[in-house]
Amino acid sequence: MTNSSERVFSVSVDTGGTFTDVVVSDSKSGAITLGKSLTTYDRASVGLMKALQVAAQEIGINTETLLKKTRVFIYGTTRATNAIVERKSARTALLVTKGFPDVLVLKEGGKFNAHQFDQDFPAPYVARSATFEIEERVSSDGRVHTPLDETQLASVLKTIQQRDYEAIAVSFLWSTVNPIHELQVGQAILRDLPGLAFTLSHQINPIIREYRRTSAAAIDASLKPLMQAHLRILADDLKAAGFAGDLLISTSFGGVLHVDEVVERPIFMVRSGPAMAPTAGLVTALAEGLGDNVIVCDTGGTTFDVTLVRDGQPKYTRETWLGQQFTGDCLGMASVDIRSIGAGGGSIAWVDSGGLLRVGPHSAGSTPGPACYNGGGTRPTVTDAALVLGYLDPGRFLGGRMTLDTAAAENVIGDVAQQLGRPIQETAAAILAIANERMVKAIEEITINEGFDPKESVLVAGGGAAGLNIVPIARELGCNRVLLPKAAGALSAYGAQYSEIVVEFASSHFTRTGNFDFVGVNQALSDLKAKLQAFAGDLKERGIDDYRISFICEARYLFQVWEIDVPVPAEQFASAADLDAFVASFHAAHDRIFAVADPYQQVECLNWRGRLSAKLDTPPMSAGLSNRVCGVTKPVARREAYFAGVGKVEMPAYLGGDLSLGSELSGPAMILEPTTTIIVYPNARATVSAHGNYIVHTGIEDGSHAPMKTRQAVEA
Repeated sequence: MTNSSERVFSVSVDTGGTFTDVVVSDSKSGAITLGKSLTTYDRASVGLMKALQVAAQEIGINTETLLKKTRVFIYGTTRATNAIVERKSARTALLVTKGFPDVLVLKEGGKFNAHQFDQDFPAPYVARSATFEIEERVSSDGRVHTPLDETQLASVLKTIQQRDYEAIAVSFLWSTVNPIHELQVGQAILRDLPGLAFTLSHQINPIIREYRRTSAAAIDASLKPLMQAHLRILADDLKAAGFAGDLLISTSFGGVLHVDEVVERPIFMVRSGPAMAPTAGLVTALAEGLGDNVIVCDTGGTTFDVTLVRDGQPKYTRETWLGQQFTGDCLGMASVDIRSIGAGGGSIAWVDSGGLLRVGPHSAGSTPGPACYNGGGTRPTVTDAALVLGYLDPGRFLGGRMTLDTAAAENVIGDVAQQLGRPIQETAAAILAIANERMVKAIEEITINEGFDPKESVLVAGGGAAGLNIVPIARELGCNRVLLPKAAGALSAYGAQYSEIVVEFASSHFTRTGNFDFVGVNQALSDLKAKLQAFAGDLKERGIDDYRISFICEARYLFQVWEIDVPVPAEQFASAADLDAFVASFHAAHDRIFAVADPYQQVECLNWRGRLSAKLDTPPMSAGLSNRVCGVTKPVARREAYFAGVGKVEMPAYLGGDLSLGSELSGPAMILEPTTTIIVYPNARATVSAHGNYIVHTGIEDGSHAPMKTRQAVEA
């Protein structure tokens, strides 16, 4: 073994709702080592350190030495997302222009079931009673219509102090055109309420849409006390354990930022963990020569997350809702498009009042966890069903560090079987089939509904529970192969190892292509470029000078309501030819998404965004997992398993570390990795690639298996 003093490591962490995943890369050999532990809610570093200890033991050093030799530590967490969904963020006051107190109450006025009158009106993110109207008004052309009433403002700030609010969000009309009043309020807060967290909407999300700008400001302000304290504690705990390198935080842009930058804008941490998965999927697919069109599925203990990479770029969106669209809370900012459903390994199976079997959205989480975890869980989950079906080895779960209780799983699944009047294994298979169906719909939503054929992309699966059911999901979609990276059990943390520093700034400038404002648009683009170059200057001081800048416009046809993202072909619109190229790009994007284009229609441009991506040192993709010994392909056990439509079969189980590069297994077979289990279904086959990844052929290409009939499996 190489002397540990000569080695430098990079560590990436994804703290999920059930498990904390750790990936360690060795800068000398590029070897990847994984660690996984149950998430600890009270203090994240406790579970994190346990996962680090697992990885350190695998490497052959102690945790303290590992941290001392770590150059970069990348951290991602679901804590910010959970705080919003569970309403556990800071007590926040909202300041708005007088006469417009209901921006967050009315949201965007949408409703999926227009005639469903028994649905409660959704609660606003900041209560109406915590919203304060301020006497001020700026017109749409930037003129001050009504000066800010500083006497009234002082009275409101005093009330906020007396009511013990922990944060303030400020969102005034047309502050994106002239922010003078928001800036005055910011100065007053610093003077009268020093130390109180606040966010100004024109600084966090300068776009035209009022609700989305206000929602972003409210969310960011409410997260500041919570996430700033969380990150400070994490940094202190890491320092006390010996870490002295750079602490980077994964963001919703699909990249990373320094902790000091994220502390000022904690909204960037919302959905930040899953945003790393597309990077993992893309770099792995490219290394295997499978192209740059990728569907990435990340199945954790709590959720199933789907992202799309098209032509080597993750799909971005401003439609990031926490909760159901229209009734939940909109992030309002551009972020990696992640479609999430409550269908993970810990999703609870239940029978509704009509006698129908349901799965999710509620999860057992890490506490108490599935019944088979022996943590006090008493409700049946997808993991329990997989254990009953023989898809998990109870003595080798998490590399043998955790023993599953088969009797407990059979007991809770048996209760559901009794309610349905079906055999226990058929019931367990039905639970997985329903979970599969929900996952297929989530994939179709981001692909077929957006104009992409899933069969034209490679399906990349990750997460601790992905290997249990990705083959039937791929068959339902018509995909003939699935790629499971060598670090599939920690996909998001693995993606962080290959991430870039990504930052984005936005500006609003409305214009139409029929009378295009070249001067105004070019000024907006110049301002964005100046901000990005200033950020790049800070990076250069830290030795990072390899970066690229791109621009995006949010545009729509005349009289349309919603915009689509269109790349801006150049940093400036120097001529009519540049405008023509931009318009042609818009028509092509609109035709791909909606199958229609109107080349004679004007295009409206609303918001402009500039994005900087800077490269970091990353481990070589050619490196394998540190535990792969390229031994003889022999099963370590044989288990009885049940497959719907096939029945009971004997299934050999192999240790992933024992499989030689190039090994091929025919289904049914089980591959045991320390952080995940991969099931090779009947008529499927799996190959260990030259990079140590698993490529599973579903059997569709040779006609040996038609797409699965999920509904028949559910009815069975």
